[in-house]
Amino acid sequence: MNIVSIIFPLLFLVLLGYLLTDRKFFTETQIAGISKFTFYVSIPAFLFLNMLAAPLSQTLNIHALLAFYVPVLILYGLGFGLNRLFAPESLRTTRASGVFALGASYSNTVLVGLPIIIAALGQDMLGKVFMIITFHSALLFALTFILAAKGQAQGFSWRQFGRSMCLNPVVLSILLGLLANAVGLVLPQQLQAGLRLLAQPALACALFVLGANLSFYRIGNDWRLALLASLLKLLLLPALVYLCGHWLFALPADSVAMLVLLSASPLGVNAYLIATQLQSHQGTLATCVVLSTLLSVLSFSFWLWLLL
Repeated sequence: MNIVSIIFPLLFLVLLGYLLTDRKFFTETQIAGISKFTFYVSIPAFLFLNMLAAPLSQTLNIHALLAFYVPVLILYGLGFGLNRLFAPESLRTTRASGVFALGASYSNTVLVGLPIIIAALGQDMLGKVFMIITFHSALLFALTFILAAKGQAQGFSWRQFGRSMCLNPVVLSILLGLLANAVGLVLPQQLQAGLRLLAQPALACALFVLGANLSFYRIGNDWRLALLASLLKLLLLPALVYLCGHWLFALPADSVAMLVLLSASPLGVNAYLIATQLQSHQGTLATCVVLSTLLSVLSFSFWLWLLL
């Protein structure tokens, strides 16, 4: 398959979103409105419908989960340790190291990984992709908040965290689709048609919004740490996932390709929001979002060439 034919349409949408926003055709407020529709309406409809139709017997694979999450946790631990070694003295705290580790291991699975996988491998992989995505944010965000709460008087609240995860539109739509699939729910045709209309612009809007949001960030003084996190994220993580999937668990070639492409995705903007909330490495992760997104073109091209 021609790699350019896979990547170019996706890059076109990202670049269009960036240029139109950078040239002030869309304001930040307007992009916020498009983002809200995308993440709270269109993408949840897309995820719910595809999870509803997914063949569950072929979806849950413990070896696939291990092949993805064992390397992710290894990278998280490595990022934590490297921050303790190379970050400025004021950023070597447990909280800051956890945020940097998140930047080195958290993937933009929905906005970038999902469109790439659909373009390269087709719709048949969606059920497996969603099972990976379901645990992704919950695991890494929980780990980061636990580390940030270490030594803090208020500690970490599992109840509050569980509530926020359950109300996350991506997690909630996947879980509801999974539940509806398990009980054999059949939606009325009119409702299905309405949801399909909502779902159609999901991936295009997600890529457009990604490009638009990149126009709000700039590569700043924290570029060295951001580059380190980006290289860990784009080079080492997919390599470890490939080794685990192909050699350790001997997964089918399409499953290995799906896992590697997910792990080769750039840093998700949600990681920057966590950094802002925890007041640690905000500049580093904002820069990493931009750098890793730009460098992911090379990362994806290499892995598509190798795997397809």
